[in-house]
Amino acid sequence: MTPLLDIRALNAWYGASHALRGVNLQIGAGEVLALVGRNGSGRSTLARAIMGLVQREGELRFAGRSLGGLRTFEIARLGIGYVPEHRDVFPTLSVAENLQLGVAPFARGRTARFSIDDAYVQFPVLRERRRTRASALSGGEQQMLALARALLGDPDLLVIDEPGEGLASLVMQQVAHCLRELRDRGMAMLLIEQRLVIAQDIASRVAVMGHGEIVFDGELHTFMQRTDVMREWLGIG
Repeated sequence: MTPLLDIRALNAWYGASHALRGVNLQIGAGEVLALVGRNGSGRSTLARAIMGLVQREGELRFAGRSLGGLRTFEIARLGIGYVPEHRDVFPTLSVAENLQLGVAPFARGRTARFSIDDAYVQFPVLRERRRTRASALSGGEQQMLALARALLGDPDLLVIDEPGEGLASLVMQQVAHCLRELRDRGMAMLLIEQRLVIAQDIASRVAVMGHGEIVFDGELHTFMQRTDVMREWLGIG
């Protein structure tokens, strides 16, 4: 079966710094892949490379179409939603205005699966604060806003970078609940997450990145048995 996202021999650079080195990775339709690794291993760079935000070289295909040469907004329109590590909400705009900007201004031959009303049901605090500037939101509220805004683009694949970064436990539970619901609805995800407990809860497959390369890729139950991989590449055990 043709993967939804197919990455082959991907290299990426920040100036002269070679950040990704021949990455091969595939994600199937409806599959949730957790990408784990130490800080600086290249996980966030991979997300940026998928979205065309860094200098890159290699083959990237989504739903059978090459992403080479496409700009970020064109990649998003193909059906890839992106929630960056630092959320990147529009600080001077209200919650409602941020959400409106996320609504897909195009049709891919179907009814959108996630509406602004859905966002308010999923994250009630956003409804309460819909007239509040995004800059006045807490970190957790900004994460909810960034996630909801990405979903309003009606993606087939969600790339979400460190959703639990800096969040209180209760807020992280809300975000994790939303991600589980999306998984159960059949949305594919690339979940970049430092905390294994979150990856275990949501993902069915795990890839480990080290020094800009994929050093392990396998089913979750196989990964959980690989104490050698956890020790060498994650510093666990």
